Amino acid sequence: MNESIRFVIITGFSGAGKSETIKCFEDLGYFCVDNLPPVLIPKFAELCAQSGGRINRIALVSDIRGGSFFDDVFEALETLEQNGFTYEIVFLEAREEILIRRFKESRRKHPLSNTGSISDGIRAERQKLEQIRGKASVIVDTSELNTRGLRDLINRNYENQPQQEKMLITMISFGFKKGLPLDADLVFDVRFLPNPFYVESLKELDGNCDEVANYVLKWPMTARFLSKLYDFIDFLTPQYVKEGKANLIIGIGCTGGRHRSVTIANKLGEYLRARGYLVSVNHRDANNSN
Repeated sequence: MNESIRFVIITGFSGAGKSETIKCFEDLGYFCVDNLPPVLIPKFAELCAQSGGRINRIALVSDIRGGSFFDDVFEALETLEQNGFTYEIVFLEAREEILIRRFKESRRKHPLSNTGSISDGIRAERQKLEQIRGKASVIVDTSELNTRGLRDLINRNYENQPQQEKMLITMISFGFKKGLPLDADLVFDVRFLPNPFYVESLKELDGNCDEVANYVLKWPMTARFLSKLYDFIDFLTPQYVKEGKANLIIGIGCTGGRHRSVTIANKLGEYLRARGYLVSVNHRDANNSN
């Protein structure tokens, strides 16, 4: 009955970028509401459905700022479904050290930090959000995303698109010596490729620079690897779409995460975008020389 309405619920960790995300949706023409208690979501949806089609794209933020009201979120979602509404959940998160840094920079108190400890607040919030994270349509890690990167991601996913299931592919370049991305679905090791780190003029640059990318891509071994990688990904991605997977995370790793992995992640991202997929590229360790 209400399938013509695109209904997006934004939630996630405090400090992960929900306020900036709702601004992105507002710029895309969505009817937006911030900090709506879950108990009011079904009634709000009904009012929008009675607008005669004037309100057909809705985005709202509902999170732990609602206090005890947030505990009603699953009952609210069940009511939405019973009333014929379909919805998408965009869940925003970031690494704990990043969240702590953002709170310190903003000088804000964490909503669940009764003791004044930001870490305690984050741990309490993680427990409250665990179940809703499992229902998310899209999970966005904003640890390494700036405002422009977040805006580009939201625009690609939600601008002028019909209400249909689409899979977001997140590319993460990383350095093995700094650890694997824990949420990666697929990981490819490119440490066998020639390393620009040992070229004096390239050592301090990263894979976003043309000089480094050209060096990594000029080798026949790289061209052969990319050909096989593209073929493998071409086989896999339709299977994940058919399965209904909303977010596929692909890790590309080299030793330090600055040169080869960045270049290959960029190339695979370009390849997938050319095939119509929604792609976000995150270079986790490109700016970390330690």
